Amino acid sequence: MRANSRFKNIIKSDRPVVVDFYADWCQPCKEIQPILCELKNTFKEQIRILKVNVDFNPLIANQLQVKSIPTVMIFKSGDLQWSKEGPLLLPELTGILRKCIPDF
Repeated sequence: MRANSRFKNIIKSDRPVVVDFYADWCQPCKEIQPILCELKNTFKEQIRILKVNVDFNPLIANQLQVKSIPTVMIFKSGDLQWSKEGPLLLPELTGILRKCIPDF
């Protein structure tokens, strides 16, 4: 239960929170890590990146209806702004974040 309430507090942030739902055994999940690092380098303190291991946090994954991994979601002020299952492209994710951050 603690992880669930902590998760809800984190996604209520005014800055966008990029949530990466993954598992250690998932090879496509590992391919997203460099994209997340690049995002953090680009946006610095304007975003937060949160990784949620679905094997250790099934309640969170189930509540958000994560059906496959990798799944990346973007929250702002507790509201889901965007979600995608499967492989990601950096320009796609960067474009979505730019829309979430005024004056970037």
